[in-house]
Amino acid sequence: MLKLALLGDPVGHSLSPRLHAAALQATGLEGEYVARRVDADGLADAVAEIRDGRLHGANVTMPHKRLAAELADTRGSDAQRADSVNTLLSVDGVVHGESTDVEGIRRAWGPLSDGGVLILGAGGAAAAAVLALEGRPLAVSARRPERAHRMLERTGVAGTVVEWGIGLPGRVVVNATPLGMGREGLSDRVIEQASGLFEMPYGADPTHAATRAKALGLPVVEGLEMLVAQAALSFEIWTGLSAPIDAMRRAVEDDHSAGSNL
Repeated sequence: MLKLALLGDPVGHSLSPRLHAAALQATGLEGEYVARRVDADGLADAVAEIRDGRLHGANVTMPHKRLAAELADTRGSDAQRADSVNTLLSVDGVVHGESTDVEGIRRAWGPLSDGGVLILGAGGAAAAAVLALEGRPLAVSARRPERAHRMLERTGVAGTVVEWGIGLPGRVVVNATPLGMGREGLSDRVIEQASGLFEMPYGADPTHAATRAKALGLPVVEGLEMLVAQAALSFEIWTGLSAPIDAMRRAVEDDHSAGSNL
């Protein structure tokens, strides 16, 4: 039986178990996908389980994506550049890490423009966004500007660092922070100058930023689209099968209408 897990803190909000259960059922695979709330030591224990075959694979969510990159024995090129891993698996006893966030962003981009981007955040999700959108005019904004500078240096992507909380006219805003999952959301002035919104957080209801952007007539990609896109890639890495995208999307949309990506 295939044993898969989501590793992070918090994980109680996550729709990933429901999404991957639908994928397993649709493909006829016997398996389970469970959410585990873990600290740094718990993540290290889970990596050991992957290495010895007790766990076949895992997703990693905040705040452990950079630690997962450190713990993996090998990393894919996107994960290496981002210094961030959200998907783990064992290859002949070697723990390999990938970042499906990078390609997930590209696949979910949909109606948003091909122009300039303002990325909010400086963690693993923001690093994935920087790599996914490399080649466009990029600006990064974080509460701690030094972290944004280090992220650009680490990834080797050209971009500028701008003050936190200000908007840039005509840019697509990429929210790669947890803002929107709780009471605190993005500043209206950031959204009001944007040309679109890529919102990574998701919850039981649309975030304030997504609601405001839609009210302004802006194109919006919400967190569920990102969730499905990156999860489908993880499923394909673990199983070698094509992900049943429609079944996965139906599962989370049904649950969402009734709740970080992952």
